[in-house]
Amino acid sequence: MIPVPDSIQLTFDPATGLAPAIIQDADTGQVLMLGYLNEAAWLKTQQEGRVTFFSRSKNRLWTKGESSGNFLQVVSHHVDCDADTVLIRVIPEGPTCHRGTVSCFVQAQQNFAPAAPVGFLASLERLINERKQFPERAPTSYTVSLFKKGMPKIAQKVGEEAVETVIDAVAGHHATLPGEVADLLYHLLVLLAASGLSLSEVISVLQERHRLPNTRHLSQE
Repeated sequence: MIPVPDSIQLTFDPATGLAPAIIQDADTGQVLMLGYLNEAAWLKTQQEGRVTFFSRSKNRLWTKGESSGNFLQVVSHHVDCDADTVLIRVIPEGPTCHRGTVSCFVQAQQNFAPAAPVGFLASLERLINERKQFPERAPTSYTVSLFKKGMPKIAQKVGEEAVETVIDAVAGHHATLPGEVADLLYHLLVLLAASGLSLSEVISVLQERHRLPNTRHLSQE
């Protein structure tokens, strides 16, 4: 992926020659790690489209993933207002932390990565697409079984979950309604993946409708 150029030029600490780089998942918004760049690492990151740091412990350039294969593919970079720190938005190829966790800021004993609600949906969507692409990695997965049964079964499940959601909402079953909505959202994500579409495309439609508030079912806010 080609980084989006930034109009502000990154500067480096005159004493160390380094600048901190905050690494953020472009889909989920989760902060993955903090690293340091020198001028050569920054140039290499922009040229190759994957994050390269200057390793203070190794005293050399270090491309994240060079040994593990868990590269950080650059989506965009954003230099801060003081021009001494950069936020790099990435698509991670596997866990970012050497402990095997999604983020370096996640406790090692946790098996999940805390994220904002929409960010979690993006993480779930990523997992669903992984199940679609590599079913052999989780052959007993319910998601894999849905993909094997095909679109008719997936669409049927969306319809069933939508009906159950409506029933709970109309009946005022507030205790069970979140679970029904969760089932519906999950099956909708599976349907999107089976259709070759993404959640971001749906969000883009919502954003466009918000920009034009008289479109379809949205009204002036």
